[in-house]
Amino acid sequence: MAFHEVRFPDSLSFGSIGGPQRRTDVVTLANGFEERNTPWAHSRRVYDAGLGMRSIDDVQVLVAFFEARMGQMHAFRWKDWSDYKSSPANDDVVFTDQSIAIGDGVQTAFQIIKNYRSGAQTYQRPITKPVEGTVRVGVEQDEYQDAVQYTVDPTSGIITFAHPPDLGMEIFAGFEFDVPVRFDTDRILTSVASFQAGQVPDVPVIEVRV
Repeated sequence: MAFHEVRFPDSLSFGSIGGPQRRTDVVTLANGFEERNTPWAHSRRVYDAGLGMRSIDDVQVLVAFFEARMGQMHAFRWKDWSDYKSSPANDDVVFTDQSIAIGDGVQTAFQIIKNYRSGAQTYQRPITKPVEGTVRVGVEQDEYQDAVQYTVDPTSGIITFAHPPDLGMEIFAGFEFDVPVRFDTDRILTSVASFQAGQVPDVPVIEVRV
């Protein structure tokens, strides 16, 4: 299997449904209390691309993409229209969007992350598929220059600085990103009659770890 650095057509993913999925093991004790545990440090996104299909032409694009990925065999990029950038949905990306690390004067490579905050709790999501050309990086109040002071690997989401940020300096990043996914089925069932009847195919897609 391999990861294909190609994005599922935006016109087909727009209108799809999906979001984060967690796995929680719940054990109810004899006294009625519960013990809850999770083997997953990170959530896993699931989507249904079928709702983005609006015509038989869309289905032909889908089938070509599906065949090129060999069904579930090869993973690809997916744009989650409800969560695809570091800033709020209606704002432009700026370099101060996300605090990703604190410099120690030695480390030069840092993983891009997105912080999800609610109350006192924060979940840090690793971003491994940033969109090339959208990443902006800075340290403290200064925005850095791409390809001069840092580089970004769009296939892994690793930022590498030319010189390590000083001890205690806060590192920021702003970006757009894709979700690494694969088809969660080895067959696509479609028909012209279904579209005429207002029905759409079931096209499950699931996030993969990379």
